[in-house]
Amino acid sequence: MSPGDHVCAVPLSEEQLWEVSADFVADGLDRNERVLYFDDGTAEGVLNRLSDDRVAFERPLRTGQLAIVPAEATRAIFHTPLPEARAMMLEHIDGSTAAGYAGFRMTGQMSYGLDRQWPATFVEYDRELDGLVRERGITALCLYDRRRYSDEQIERMRDVHRKELSVPTAYDDGLLRVVRTGPTSARLSGEVDHSNRPAIARLLETTLDDALRSHSAPSDIELNLASLRFIDVASAVSLVHAAEGFPDTHRLVLTDVRPGVLRVLDRCGAPFAAQLTVHEFPATSDTVWAGPGPVPGSGRHAGGDAPAAPSAGADAGWTDGHGDGFPDLREAR
Repeated sequence: MSPGDHVCAVPLSEEQLWEVSADFVADGLDRNERVLYFDDGTAEGVLNRLSDDRVAFERPLRTGQLAIVPAEATRAIFHTPLPEARAMMLEHIDGSTAAGYAGFRMTGQMSYGLDRQWPATFVEYDRELDGLVRERGITALCLYDRRRYSDEQIERMRDVHRKELSVPTAYDDGLLRVVRTGPTSARLSGEVDHSNRPAIARLLETTLDDALRSHSAPSDIELNLASLRFIDVASAVSLVHAAEGFPDTHRLVLTDVRPGVLRVLDRCGAPFAAQLTVHEFPATSDTVWAGPGPVPGSGRHAGGDAPAAPSAGADAGWTDGHGDGFPDLREAR
């Protein structure tokens, strides 16, 4: 996505919502843009996904480059007359430019607007946002979670957006999400248990088969488990047995494995499987981030020194008492 884009997305699951949101936020930080995230109870999941992706977000949060609008303020926006809401947004957009940021982007579900008259008011607010996107060249991603919107509402909101974000998905059952990241690699997010164990078996079988048929494919079949929070014993045994069935020319490589998942794999024989390699996620990066302080993990640069955020006035409803015009993350939690 680029400045001037106003795009909607309809995530299949929470895992996809966190994935899409974190990618959008990380891209903005890399571009040295100011990023505004409207929280609706998903901010913690997005921050944890950023940590999984090794995105350095703690300093952007501290400086205001990344700001999370608390749920209460998000609700209040849709009870604010449209001209006032527009003025507040313009203040933040223009303030970001004046502060030296390369751009401005915003995302969130904003599903709190649904408690007002539907669909007129909600569509009206979205059209106003589209006007700001065109006028100021900002970037906006609107998320519509199927758990919070009816099919009718989702189709109506699709109609008022110029583009819809399409995210490739190999498998997503709401509990486990699998995304192909290369010809012989994939990323797993969520939880593996008896319900989706066959999907992992099929993934490994087809990927290995494709690799064996190709002269140019890598010999490593890689699964990134940075966002895999749980695996049951039977599924861990299944992974170990699958690796044991690999030919000598190929290996199953599990990368960024969380300590909890690693313990289960170890107890199920992973250290003794000749064709299995396990790389643990750096210990400092496997902690759920819980507010101001050292960020668990780092790696991806989130931009240079960020200027101080502009003041927005107490009546804007987005201040944190520190005078920077953006909310304190602790209020969002």
